[in-house]
Amino acid sequence: MKEQNEEKNLEVLDFLGRAEAFFEKNKKTIITIVGAVVVVALGVWAYVGLYANPRQQQAAEEMFAAEQWYAEGDYEKALEGNDLYAGFLQVIDQYGGTKSANLAKFYAGVCELNLGKFDEAIDHLKGYKGRDTFTGAQAAMLLGDAYAEKDDMAEAASYYEKAARVSDNFVTAPTALFKAGVAYIALDKMDEAQRCFNTIKEKYNESPEWSEVDKYIAYAQNKKDNQ
Repeated sequence: MKEQNEEKNLEVLDFLGRAEAFFEKNKKTIITIVGAVVVVALGVWAYVGLYANPRQQQAAEEMFAAEQWYAEGDYEKALEGNDLYAGFLQVIDQYGGTKSANLAKFYAGVCELNLGKFDEAIDHLKGYKGRDTFTGAQAAMLLGDAYAEKDDMAEAASYYEKAARVSDNFVTAPTALFKAGVAYIALDKMDEAQRCFNTIKEKYNESPEWSEVDKYIAYAQNKKDNQ
C-alpha cells in the first residue's frame, strides 16, 4: 500500500513538473491568450452595458409615439413621424441592430401595406426577424398579402403556406391555408388548392374558415373536372 502511494505521489510530481515546464516554455503565448480573453470579455461587457442597452432604451423611447399613431390607424404619421417625434422609418435608420429597430420593420411593413406601398412593405417585412412564432407567421402572411396585391399569386401562396407552417394553431394556420387555397385557385392549381382546403377541413374544425371550406373544395373540384 505504501509503495502504491509513493508511486502515485511520484506520478503527481512528474505531472506537475511537466506542467510547469510546459508553462515556462509557452509562458508568453499563454499570457497573451489569457489577456486577449480578458480584453474580449471586457469589450463585450462595455459594448452591452455602455452602448447596446442604452441604445435600445433610447430606440424604444423614440418609437413610443409611432406606436401610438399605429394603434390609432394613422399609418402615414406612424411611418414618417413629425417634427417632434420619430416614425418607424427613422427608428430603423438610426437604431439598426436594436430590438426596437427590428420591430419597427414589422410595423413599417404593416403601415406600408395599408398605404398601398407594396414593394416597401415587402422589403421591411422580409427584413423583420420574428422573435416568436406568432409574429413570424404574421409577417409571412402579410408578405403573402403584399404579393397578392401585386398579382404575384405564386409568391403569395408560398408565403401563406410558410405562415401556416411557422405557427400551426387555430388562429393563424387556417387563415393562411385558406388564403393559400384561394391563391392556388387564381393560379389554376386546383390540386394544391384542395390540399390547403382539405387540411383546414381535417385539422381546424374550430376555425371560422372550417364552415366555409366545403364549398371551396367543391369549387376547386368543379374547376378541375372542367379543365
